[in-house]
Amino acid sequence: MTFEGMDFGPYDKAERSARKAYELYEDGKMKQALAALERAIEVNPSNSAWHFNKGLTLDAINRFDEAITEYELALQLSPNDLEILNALAVDYTRTGLYDHALATFEYIQQLDPEFEPGYCNRIITYAEMGQHEMAEQMFYLAQQIDEECPLCYYNIGNSLFARGQFKKAVSCWLRTAELEPTHPQIHYRIAQAYWSDGDHAKAREHFLLELRTHPGDVEAIMDMALFCLQTGDLDNAKEKFHRLLEMDPDFAPAIHYLGEIALDQGDPRSAAELFHEALKRDATLAGPHYRLAQCALLDEQKAQARAHLIAELDHEIDDAGTLVSMASMFLAIGDPDHASRCLLHAVGLDMRNADAYYYLGVSAANKNQFAEAERFFSRALELDGNHIGALRDSAFTFLAAGQASQAKARITRARILLPKDCELRMLDYSVRLVLLTSRLTNLVRRLDPRPAFVRLHRRLRGR
Repeated sequence: MTFEGMDFGPYDKAERSARKAYELYEDGKMKQALAALERAIEVNPSNSAWHFNKGLTLDAINRFDEAITEYELALQLSPNDLEILNALAVDYTRTGLYDHALATFEYIQQLDPEFEPGYCNRIITYAEMGQHEMAEQMFYLAQQIDEECPLCYYNIGNSLFARGQFKKAVSCWLRTAELEPTHPQIHYRIAQAYWSDGDHAKAREHFLLELRTHPGDVEAIMDMALFCLQTGDLDNAKEKFHRLLEMDPDFAPAIHYLGEIALDQGDPRSAAELFHEALKRDATLAGPHYRLAQCALLDEQKAQARAHLIAELDHEIDDAGTLVSMASMFLAIGDPDHASRCLLHAVGLDMRNADAYYYLGVSAANKNQFAEAERFFSRALELDGNHIGALRDSAFTFLAAGQASQAKARITRARILLPKDCELRMLDYSVRLVLLTSRLTNLVRRLDPRPAFVRLHRRLRGR
């Protein structure tokens, strides 16, 4: 008797769907795997393994909230399954539910103190919470169970990187690469650490190693393109951005950065076309409106520049330098209110940003609030004693307030830094002229007998 081809009913079909889902998952066909698992679960929703596998599949396509739901369903069916608990805790971390993650990891520890992933993955939870000492404690606890866990070295490397300890991060990630040469994005992370530490040659080497291993990794290609852009290798940067567009013609960030290169190369017209093209692909992209404002100002189109700057403010800008630059443009087009808004936000992000205080001084001076302007200029100079703009413009402010001696002191400092600057030389001449005029006026008053004569005449008339 043969059973080949016989149909054993819906449960048999569900098992086959689940097995097929596993094969699809291994082949990287996540959407098809997900569909196959959903068919299986529809027939038998009480199979915890299928919910767990569905959670893993959802994780693979970054649908973490839905994955959490599947893990929680799986735990209702298998309450103390360590693998399910671990996956759930990891996704709690990914979604910022740190208290839930820690509670789940602690429950795992109660169930099995020797379950190493419960410590290893807790490193990331504590690192993301900024509790790096606890992250290190978890690393050492994990090491007692498994000294050669590549993920432990990878995770503690992330903690070290977040603290700016780039050399130590490199050391940990090199150990990960040694233990698991195929670890996802390991050379990419090493490249980032070398880049942050200023070792550009090593950074380039590891970027290239990553792309040889994973030539289609969009994140790694994008970061290497930005690395090339920052280090002035514009040709390689352009090649990487074009490669990204070959993979996805609608990838707006790549179009935007090609616009950045065009602008840097002195071609604002082509740059503006690329920035507009990027916005067509993604109207929510941060950056193009800011650059289009710069292009409009080059053409002296102030209204258009203002419109682009206001559109850029709709985005959550978390870079103080960008906000200061936008403020300077708002001041240039005569919009001090938006300028002040940008500058106050910049100071909130970085209280030691001398440029922000400098432009707050410029804004106050434009309103003839000279005392307020001088307060901001002085703060800028406390942060950066060689800030040319603050030295120069505070000299103007002192002159306007009739304080030529203070103006002279500021302009003298500025001219030591830029002795050949024509504007500073003319300002110095103006200050000297004011001081000379003041001294001559005082001298004439001391020599002129008329005031004494008038007083004497009045006394005579009063007799």
